Amino acid sequence: MIQGRVLDVAVDVREGSPTYGQYVAVELSEENKRQLFIPRGFLHGFAVLSETAVFSYKCDNFYNKESEDGVFPLDETLNIDWQIPREKMILSEKDKNARKFR
Repeated sequence: MIQGRVLDVAVDVREGSPTYGQYVAVELSEENKRQLFIPRGFLHGFAVLSETAVFSYKCDNFYNKESEDGVFPLDETLNIDWQIPREKMILSEKDKNARKFR
């Protein structure tokens, strides 16, 4: 984290995993200097908790648009607590149009 605060979220989507569909959320900030490792087989999303935020992350491969996937971040099945009231959320068009988890 370089500046601000974000809630970084990973969802297990590995078929057959005992934690399939479960998520972990970690607050990353310039103050706590935490990091979150997200292995293959997990969805990744984040919410900006401060007025603005600047952060970076590393990937284990080059970006490939054709392999990109997504799930509606407010899906009731996942029930992720994004720590932002729903009426104050700003979702990208991609997130608004993403498919349900199931």
